[in-house]
Amino acid sequence: MTDTAPAPAAPRVWETFRDSPAAAKVILAGVTVNRLSGFLQIFIVLYLTHEGFSSEQAVIAVGCYGGGAVVGALAGGTATERLGPRAATVISMAATAVLTASLLYTPNYLLLLAFVAAASACTQLFRPASSTLLSSLIESERQTMIFAMYRLGLNLGATGAPLVGYGLYNLGGESFVYVFWGEAAIAAAYAALAYATLPSKSALPVVPDDPDQTVTKARGGYAAVLADRRFALYLVATLLHSAVFVQYVTTLPLQVEDRGIALFWYTLAVSVNGAIVIAFELAITKITQRLAARTVLAAGFALVGAGVAFYALPIGPAALIVGTLIWSLGEIISGPAFFAHPAKAGPARLKAHYLGSFHFMFSLGIAVGPLVGGWLYLHIGSLVWPAIATASLAAAAIAWTCIPRPERHGNA
Repeated sequence: MTDTAPAPAAPRVWETFRDSPAAAKVILAGVTVNRLSGFLQIFIVLYLTHEGFSSEQAVIAVGCYGGGAVVGALAGGTATERLGPRAATVISMAATAVLTASLLYTPNYLLLLAFVAAASACTQLFRPASSTLLSSLIESERQTMIFAMYRLGLNLGATGAPLVGYGLYNLGGESFVYVFWGEAAIAAAYAALAYATLPSKSALPVVPDDPDQTVTKARGGYAAVLADRRFALYLVATLLHSAVFVQYVTTLPLQVEDRGIALFWYTLAVSVNGAIVIAFELAITKITQRLAARTVLAAGFALVGAGVAFYALPIGPAALIVGTLIWSLGEIISGPAFFAHPAKAGPARLKAHYLGSFHFMFSLGIAVGPLVGGWLYLHIGSLVWPAIATASLAAAAIAWTCIPRPERHGNA
């Protein structure tokens, strides 16, 4: 006879948000604000060409922005561990405000590139800090749901940013002054809010480390993260997944233009993705949070691969819409668990470094993916999609292998 205690009910969306501490709610709002004010990434090319710089110079600036994001994600883990999440968040937002506004008054091109890279890096400092604080404030069984809310904030901000930026552009008489000053003002306001409401490093709960962790006490920082072989594999999966994920905004437009597909269909496909994620991810997470993370991630990554592979079919706009629907389903299935796992993978004392390394690899994939995808497209055409899809299948296999099977509770 089996004497097994019934599994606790999976936390619901409103219940999780309602019972979260005020600081967690501030973080969720801050994630939205952080993305909503991300005008620099959207308008940097238009701004530079408007100021008389060449297209080549604008492309170099975009590369500097991507490089800054990669460095900032890695530095964010160290800053969070040494200074605490609140201090890292305040520094991130305050420095972003100053640097973004300074771009308007920097005529020297090389100095402008330095400011673009620095602004991007400072913006990314916020990511590990917010993830670390959020996971420290929320109990383990609710972290998948809380990171689904975190992702909702990211997507709402990313969806609204172009509209807000365009509104400020027109409000300023088709000038970028209000755009960059608007981003600076929003970032500065959140820096003040974070300083006033988020707990200091000394006020955070101290969670004892699990003595069975594979990371040794002798190592610290990112060396300890890399010593965790399971998580090192997870970082490889992160790199592969993000490199595939970014193709819809980089390589896909090249195919749309070459095949003579109307821009309307590409815009519709991108809009469909945003609408699906915003509308359904929380609802789907109510189901997926009950499943093993390895199962959810493997299934989600495989669906992302299937979706991008669908783009290779010569069926016109239908390939765009159906392919996007498939990989969007994979995104909402795997997304919350994908962001939640790094917060739970290692010992509490290294949480910031685990999250910093995760955001670093994710940003690296976003930076490298377009180069790889673009090169493959130029050489093999539409076969790039099944080729890229193999990376998603590899990420699925790695996730299945490197994430431990959940323990079963109960006595036989």
